[in-house]
Amino acid sequence: MSEYILSQIRPSDRRASKQMDALLQQEGIERDKNLDYSVGLFDEDYNLAATGSCFSNTLRCLAVSSDHQGEGLLNQVLSHLMEYQYSRGNTSLFLYTKCGTAKFFGDLGFYEIARVEGKVVFMENRRTGFADYLKKLQTETSQSSAAKAVSLLANPRTGAVVMNANPFTLGHRWLVEYAASKVDLLHVFIVSEDVSLVPLSVREQLVREGTADLGNLVYHQTGPYMISNATFPSYFLKDKDTVIRSHARLDIQVFQKIAGALNISQRFVGEEPFSQVTGIYNQVMKEELEAAGISCTIIPRREDADGPISASGVRELLRDGNWDDLQKKVPESTFRYFSSEKAAPVLQKIREANEVRHY
Repeated sequence: MSEYILSQIRPSDRRASKQMDALLQQEGIERDKNLDYSVGLFDEDYNLAATGSCFSNTLRCLAVSSDHQGEGLLNQVLSHLMEYQYSRGNTSLFLYTKCGTAKFFGDLGFYEIARVEGKVVFMENRRTGFADYLKKLQTETSQSSAAKAVSLLANPRTGAVVMNANPFTLGHRWLVEYAASKVDLLHVFIVSEDVSLVPLSVREQLVREGTADLGNLVYHQTGPYMISNATFPSYFLKDKDTVIRSHARLDIQVFQKIAGALNISQRFVGEEPFSQVTGIYNQVMKEELEAAGISCTIIPRREDADGPISASGVRELLRDGNWDDLQKKVPESTFRYFSSEKAAPVLQKIREANEVRHY
C-alpha cells in the first residue's frame, strides 16, 4: 500500500487547491464557498488522493480519488478533521452527504437526523444529540410563564415563527404580533448560526425586548438543527433550484419533528418580495408542511412610505448613519440599542462589511 502524507490545503497553495477542485469535480462535487480548514492526503509524488474540509462545526467536501478507493483514505481524513474540530472546541459535529454514502458515515459513528430521499442526508456524531435538543425545547416551554398560562386549555392552538432578525425590525415585530394574535401559544425560534453581521446574543436580546409586551411567546434558539441559506451545503447538488428545494425539504423534515415534540400545528412566515431564493423556499415549505398536516401562513411584509421593511435595508441605514430613517423602521428597543455605546463593535462591523445585504 502506498504511503500518504496528510497536509493542510491553504488557499494560497495554488497547486494543491487546483488538485482539490479537480478531485471534487471528479466526484461530482463543487468546492463549497464556506470552508475554514481543508486537508488532503498526497502520495509520494504529491498527487492528491483524498480530501476533506470543515466549516464551523460541520464536515464538508469529503472525497477520495477513484484510483484510491478501498484503501481507507476517507477514514484517515475524517479522523483528522474530527480531531481538529475537537481541538478547537467543537465536539458536536455535523455533516451532509449523499443518500448513497450515509451508511458509510453511519459506520464511522454518525447518526441520521433527517433526509431528502435521493438528494441529501443530515447527520451528527452524537447518538442522542437531536433527541436532547427536543427535550431542551420541551423544558424551555414547560418552564415558561406563557405555556403555564395556556396549560389549562383543552386544545391550545400552538404556532411557530423562525427568524434571523439581523437586526429586529418593525417588519419582524409585525410578523410576531400577527402570529401571536392567531394562536394561544407562539414559539419564537431565533437562528443560532453566528454568520450574521449582528451577533446572536444581540439578535436574541432585541427580539425579546421588541416583543416583551406580548404575553403568549416562548423563545428558543434553533441550535445547529435549523440551517440558513448561508451555510446549507450545496456542493453536491446539481443546480440552484435543486439546492433551494432540497434545503427547504431538509429543513422541514427537521421542523416536523420539532413540531411533533411541541404540538405545533401552525407556522407563520414573512413574505419575501426581494429574494427569489427565499420565495421558492417559502413555496416548498408551505407545500411540505401542509402535506404533513401543519398549517403554513405566508404573511405580507409590513410596508412604510419606502416600501416593504427589510433587515437588509435597516443594515444599510446603520452603515450610513441615517438615524432619522432608521427610527421609522425599527422598534424603540432596537433603536435604543444601536444608539448606545454597547453597539459600537456591531456598528463598526456593519460599516466595514463589503455587502450588508448578505446574511
